[in-house]
Amino acid sequence: MNKPKPLVVVTRRLPDSVETRMCELFETRLNHDDVPMAPDVLAAALAEADALVPTVTDRIDAAVIAKAGDRLKLIANFGNGVDNIDVSAAAARGIAVTNTPGVLTEDTADMTMALILAVARRLAEGARVVPGGDWSGWSPTWMLGSRITGKRLGIVGMGRIGQALAKRARAFGLSIHYHNRRRLAPALEASLGATYWDSLDQMLARMDIVSVNCPHTPATYHLLSARRLKMLPPRAIVVNTARGEIIDEATLAKMLEAGELAGAGLDVFEHEPAVSPKLVRLAKMGKVTLLPHMGSATREGRVEMGEKVIVNIKAFWDGHRPPDRVLPDMI
Repeated sequence: MNKPKPLVVVTRRLPDSVETRMCELFETRLNHDDVPMAPDVLAAALAEADALVPTVTDRIDAAVIAKAGDRLKLIANFGNGVDNIDVSAAAARGIAVTNTPGVLTEDTADMTMALILAVARRLAEGARVVPGGDWSGWSPTWMLGSRITGKRLGIVGMGRIGQALAKRARAFGLSIHYHNRRRLAPALEASLGATYWDSLDQMLARMDIVSVNCPHTPATYHLLSARRLKMLPPRAIVVNTARGEIIDEATLAKMLEAGELAGAGLDVFEHEPAVSPKLVRLAKMGKVTLLPHMGSATREGRVEMGEKVIVNIKAFWDGHRPPDRVLPDMI
């Protein structure tokens, strides 16, 4: 007798090929409206699903998990991070959690490098000039940005994305520095031409560009605090393609407004989708480049994420350990 298919509830629209394959393998309930589920709808899904496929916009905290039905055995996150899920609360209820690591490394590193260039060379500001009819012709002193070759780049978090960024940045002539929970192996560090700083404070005080590439955890909340941001030289540029909560956004905005930093490129925000009105105003003034959380937004990446979700669900339902299981002690 064939084992019944698990009921899989997906909270947002996924690429067509991914949804089609899910429907072939599982009893799948899709979100055709592609809007975040209201709390009562999400609670209802948790009460009857065997597996839930949430995204980074779904907050699966302890209170939400407490409403899960006895059938729910897997939360297969469509995303690299799991800061939107209380993994410990899930484990206490016997619910496994998986994610999609390694898929978005190149895409996010590409976007991080793009933001570094965009801020240093004032690309977003310049891109508005011609369509706005404000360009009267070339001038030797107009719209001057900064050269990045020869500058020092400080990478906060030297995991997969940090390392991929280092490779790109080195090709642009940047000097690579990094702070990480653990120092890289000597051979890898040498191949990246990277200088390790045990002290984040000491690194920040010496950098021209700082890129945030670490995950958001309780330990990294406001890692770039007001105190640390004030250590940065006035010439420094800050780029964040990780999570908005890692930076004290209010202090960053105040420093940019006061001219205490040269600029910033942000793809993520502390309270997204809400964006600080001060940051929006600064963007209009050309002091900051803001993107709508699109660092990993490639067709290829989204499909690969979906394929990982499918593999995790199928492995789990077939009685095997899913390849991307996340445990509380891994956070």
